[in-house]
Formats: sequence, structure tokens, C-alpha cells
Amino acid sequence: MISFKNNSNLILLLLFSSVGLRCLAQSANQSQDLNTNERPNIVVFFVDDLGWQDMSEPFYSTKTAINEKFHTPHIESLAKDAVKFTNAYATPVCTPSRVSFLTGLNAAHHRVTNWTHPKANTATDSNDEILNPPDWNINGLSPVPNIPHTIYATPFPSILKSNGYYTIHIGKAHWGSAGTPGASPLNLGFMVNVAGHSAGHPQNYYGEQNYGNLPSKTSYQAVPDLMEYHGSSTFLTEALTQEALKALEEPIRRKEPFFLHFSNYAVHVPIQPDPRFVQRYLDRGLDSTEAAYASLVEGYDKSMGDIVQFLKDKGIYDNTVIIFLSDNGGLSLSPQRSGEAHTQNLPLKAGKGSLYEGGIRIPLLIKQASRHEPSSNPTPVMVEDLFPTILHMAKIKDYQLVQREPDGKDLTSLLAGKNDDRWNNRPLIWNIPNKWTVPDGPGINFFSALRQGDYKLLYNMKQGKLELYNLKEDIGERNNLAPRMKEKTKALSKLLSDQLRIWKAQLPTYKATGQQVPYPDQLKSVDQ
Repeated sequence: MISFKNNSNLILLLLFSSVGLRCLAQSANQSQDLNTNERPNIVVFFVDDLGWQDMSEPFYSTKTAINEKFHTPHIESLAKDAVKFTNAYATPVCTPSRVSFLTGLNAAHHRVTNWTHPKANTATDSNDEILNPPDWNINGLSPVPNIPHTIYATPFPSILKSNGYYTIHIGKAHWGSAGTPGASPLNLGFMVNVAGHSAGHPQNYYGEQNYGNLPSKTSYQAVPDLMEYHGSSTFLTEALTQEALKALEEPIRRKEPFFLHFSNYAVHVPIQPDPRFVQRYLDRGLDSTEAAYASLVEGYDKSMGDIVQFLKDKGIYDNTVIIFLSDNGGLSLSPQRSGEAHTQNLPLKAGKGSLYEGGIRIPLLIKQASRHEPSSNPTPVMVEDLFPTILHMAKIKDYQLVQREPDGKDLTSLLAGKNDDRWNNRPLIWNIPNKWTVPDGPGINFFSALRQGDYKLLYNMKQGKLELYNLKEDIGERNNLAPRMKEKTKALSKLLSDQLRIWKAQLPTYKATGQQVPYPDQLKSVDQ
């Protein structure tokens, strides 16, 4: 249900209380008298803006020059116990991916198609001279109905919580705008929230500057909580790690299964050097910007290592599911990153914000509780697939959702090594009817896309053009096959259009006429 009605704060409070109690009661009835000791703990490491290759562990067929820039021994170690998904995807920017993760819905379906502003009712689209974005869900996710411009849905942490899990959120949230229920992780099923709020990046990473909480300089991006570390030399990544370790003590003491969502603000801008690690990269000859970026990556890797070692020291590593992923592709804009724009993810094309592979292909590792041997799986999967997968791993079978059923598919059969044509032929869908940033870079602003098997179709809404690539042969999307494979292009454009219609996905409109841009199957020709 998507609502655009206005409410007073009192009505909002009453609705939240009423719906929350009803959902808790329903979920309590759904609890299957499970022995909590038999259920695994679940830890999700959700990295912000980490590119597919921005670590020393390769996700490509060979190690690349980009892999060689980084030092991430703990990601390498986790990969030895995990299934590595080499064709995993998210949306090209953060909030849509994070909402898909929590709700199991595709972004075209939930309509949070751009990053949400910390301030409520504030669209984040840049102005375009030709197209207007649709009236999308600018306030993000809401666990209660009738909140303007939100997707009303059941987040899976609330299901875990009502089925006996101790639920912890640490770090970046960015699920909803300030003043709406979705801004606080405590309203989304988390029992503990440290530093999660409506903003999508930190004001800064330094304890000496109170992480942005300075008199007369505090902004929406100032990181909340963490007052214990203000004025100290503790880097933000390390402060959040220490808070995660503290929070884990309670469920372990209670002998309750837990869900930890560790979503550090790294490696999002501002790209500021982590003093613990930056010298390594300066000594390797990286410039100051890239050395700072690599230091942020290594800082996150150390956080992972510290938390994993904690689990091992407590004797619970073997019974803990660990999932590692990024929320979109790596940033490739200049001057935030050094070098020519859109080259930072080569051989992938473009980067964050783009529907080319550099903007949406992400690293994904899943360590199971019952199996620790490494394997690699090339099946294309999406971030929303983690919703049913996590609930399956938690042994929760019966639950009710506002959104009825997730778009994501349970990955446990793939984790068990089973695969068939249903997985390989499943279409993956993206729809970005927004203008993320002012320059129209490759695959950036007003694009839709579909991947089925090895083939990927892109629809440039602004130019009214289709592109077709065979990713198995052309991972860099350099050779547009649409003019030569017209029937394949038409078939995929119809498949994309049909699913967008089913989801009632939004499309931009022309400023001159007010008319909606055509669906891809409405173009007069594939060469248009």
C-alpha cells in the first residue's frame, strides 16, 4: 500500500501504536514454539558504496588491478567459509537497495527510486531540462500506513524480533526521512539502534570533531549517539565496531539468537583518511584521495575481522550466518574519486548511480551456519532475495506481510549447490525514473534495465533508445547488440515493460507536454 494522505502527529502516533501492537500479536501467534538454541545467529555486514572489486578478494574470474590496490584480509578469510555470488546486484544508489533489503520488494515496486533526504517531504532529484521525475516515495519506508510518500511494508527485522531474535542495528540506516516512522530503526523491528537515523552519510569520520556534532556547525549528516567518543581520536568506523561488540553481549548473556545489522558509514563520502591505515597506501604510490578511500575500505575490513573474531571467541561462529554485501556499485565520479570519471570500476562500465554494471553489480558473500566450505555461484541474484533467505535461515515459515509477498526469491537452494534454468532465466529488473546527479553520465539518470541469463537490456528514457549486451562475452558493455539482434531486443523490452506494468512502476514525464515517456515496448523501433 502506498499512501499520499496527510496526517497530524497525533494520528500518526495512534496509528503506529495500534498497528504495531496488532502486528506483534499476529507474529506472536505465528511463532512456531521454536527452540531458540537451534536457530542460527545472523550477522549482515552492509557496506556503503563499496565497488565490486574494491577489496583484495576477487569477484571476477581473475584478480584485477583494482583488487591489487586494497588490503582486506578479513574479507578474504570470510570468503574461505562462504558462498561467493559473482553476479549479485543492488540498485545504483543506497536507499532503494536498503528498502529492498528490508522489505523484499524490487525498487520499481516500492517506488523509493532515489536516495531519501534527511528532511521529510524533500525530493532529491536534480533538475532536468527535458524530463520531470514521477511523484515517487521521497520519504522512504514506513512500518505504519498513511504516511505521505512512503512505502508501507513489513520489515523483516520485526518478524525476527517477534519470533525470539534479539535485533541490533549499528551505523547507517537511511530508510526514511526525519519526522517519519521509518527514520528510526527502533520502529522497523530493531531493539537496539546506535547511530542510525535519516541521513545517508556522516558529516565526518573524526572523533576529534564529534562526527559532525559541533556548535553552530551541526547538520543533518551529524552522526547521532557516540557521545562517549566525542573529542577522542577514535575513527567513526572503530567507534561503531566497539558499539556492536557491546550490543552483542546482551543476547549472548540471554542465550538468545540475534540479528546484527552492521552498516558502517564507510566507505561513503566524505572520503577522509583513516589514520590507522592510510600510510600503507601512500607508500604504495596512491594519491591522497585514493589512499584515503583504500584506508576506509581497510577500516571496514578490520571491523569485520574484529566482530568475526568476537564470535569465534564466544564459541558461536559456527552457528552464525554471515552475509557481506554492498548497497550499490563503487563511486566513479570526479573529483570525489581520482582519475577519469567512470573508470574506477573497470572492466565494469561506470559506477554508482548508473545502470551499467559498475553501478549495480556488488560483492556478496554468504557464510551458512551449517556449511563452511568455499564455493562460487554465478547465478544472477538481487538484494531483495535476502529477505526470504534470511527468514528461511531463521527457520521462520509462517508470517504475514503488508506487502503480501516479497519479490525476492529464497537463495537457500543455491547455497546448497542446487541450480536450474528457473534461476538462470529469471528476469532481474531495475527502474530509475529519477535524476540522481546533474551530469547525465553513462547509464545515469532516467534509465530502466533488465537482465535475463547472459543478456542485459537498457532503456534510455531520455533518448528513447534501447541497448543490448551479452555480459558473458562483454562484461564491460562496449558492444551494443540491439541493431543486430532486433528480435531479442524486442522480446526483452516486452518482458521489461510487462513487469513494469504489473508493478505499476513509475516513469518520468516530458516537461513540454506532461506526457509520460513510453514503455520500452512502445518505441517505434529498437533503433529509435
